[in-house]
Amino acid sequence: MSDIMIVCCRCGSTNRVPEARSPLDAKCGRCSSKLFAASPENVSGTIFERHVARTTVPLLVDVWAPWCGPCRAMAPAYGAAARELEPTVLLMKLNSDEEQTVSAQLGIGGIPTMILFHRGKEIARTSGAMSAGQIVRWVQEWLPAAPV
Repeated sequence: MSDIMIVCCRCGSTNRVPEARSPLDAKCGRCSSKLFAASPENVSGTIFERHVARTTVPLLVDVWAPWCGPCRAMAPAYGAAARELEPTVLLMKLNSDEEQTVSAQLGIGGIPTMILFHRGKEIARTSGAMSAGQIVRWVQEWLPAAPV
């Protein structure tokens, strides 16, 4: 195992977490926010793109919108999945209304859509609301297939 790189969801700075340190205790060197908060942050398109490019742990993004009933219904389940999956996977949210350009680049056709990234590449995608258990199982099914 080696050090991991994580982009802060709040300020966008890249942080190195040494292998010997627990990622759950890690804080951003710039803004002191916890890097794993077990509560998915809504991020800007710029910070999302930095995460995909620089974060070395798998990244799960929920593309959603505030007017979407299934998105709002899935939010508590997504938070519960974060508590179970972190620090193996970092979970975040991307508001498709606020980040229309990024949503279009991702080819989002319906929401909620979850996309799993690893080492800068999309490895899986699914649309539709899921329970926390379904989210966790879906991620775990795809992670063994992720390139190292």
